[in-house]
Amino acid sequence: MKFLSIIIPVYNVEKYIRPCLESIFRQGLNEEDFEVIIVNDGTKDNSMVVIKDIIIQHTNITIINQQNQGLSRARNKGMEKATGEYLLFVDSDDLLISNTLPFLVKIAIESQADIIVADYFQKTDKEIEVFLKNDYPSKELPIEINEKSGENLFLEELTTHQTSIWRSLHKKSFLQNNHISFIPNIIYEDVPFTNECFLKASKCLRVKYPFYLYRVGHSSLTSFFTKDKAFDYCVSIAKTWELSSSIEGLSVDLKNKLNNEIFELFSSLICWTVHSIKNRQERIQIIDHMRLQAPNLNLGNGTKQKLICYMYRRFPHTYINLRFIYGIIMENNLLPFYRLKLKRILK
Repeated sequence: MKFLSIIIPVYNVEKYIRPCLESIFRQGLNEEDFEVIIVNDGTKDNSMVVIKDIIIQHTNITIINQQNQGLSRARNKGMEKATGEYLLFVDSDDLLISNTLPFLVKIAIESQADIIVADYFQKTDKEIEVFLKNDYPSKELPIEINEKSGENLFLEELTTHQTSIWRSLHKKSFLQNNHISFIPNIIYEDVPFTNECFLKASKCLRVKYPFYLYRVGHSSLTSFFTKDKAFDYCVSIAKTWELSSSIEGLSVDLKNKLNNEIFELFSSLICWTVHSIKNRQERIQIIDHMRLQAPNLNLGNGTKQKLICYMYRRFPHTYINLRFIYGIIMENNLLPFYRLKLKRILK
């Protein structure tokens, strides 16, 4: 068995896939110890052509070709084929910082932790160019490692809009034993996946060590909020909500944190809907789809949550219409600082 499997779904990323793949082979890892699984998700551009020479040069790259089925199915297919003890999911438009993986792999193998959560930098294309020219890291960084239970990791580290899976190494046997995979045919698949992992993990490591470059400022799945994306988000919220009843033995603190997080996700859905969906009928369809996915959504942490959930369950159309009017009158016209907050959420 190899120590690590790196899974990269590829779809229409010919501008970014080469630097992504090159960064993986700047890690100083022995090629016998890790594998790279590239899932060609029916890309329509030259993504596979521009990396053909890299594929030929290395013996530890596996290519899976499939018709376009979406990011979730591509990742699941990579998981099925992976032989590594640990899995790393890398987005094809991002990069790894040179020579950082060996340390993370070493502590993963030594600790046998279920999840290792590390740090990342968020940078634009131009900032990444400057970063790479400086060949970071040029010197060793101070490293802080804290062992945590999955419960503590969930309570202390997980935030509503920081559920990205690419910042973590996941033990393959942990995912298999707990039957954790990505929900097919939706985007925002990181949300229920990360929540379930944290809630079910026993031993985790939180490593204050940056190894990942997350590229921002270019077109992506979440650039424009549409009705179809809203439908996907409804599924993501509903599947996360189901965790509160499907996982036994959750403490009161865990349930409260999960409820608060789901309420934040729900609030984001409504916020995006009223500000991005101009058609009234589509807004109605979105709230109806949310009701279809989670008809009994009941978040009781405080008066505000109770009131909103009551309106959502009993008068969903009235609720979304009133929320739209409030968004137009208050948030757009009377609260200019809110627009800045919304802009940050929508990034």
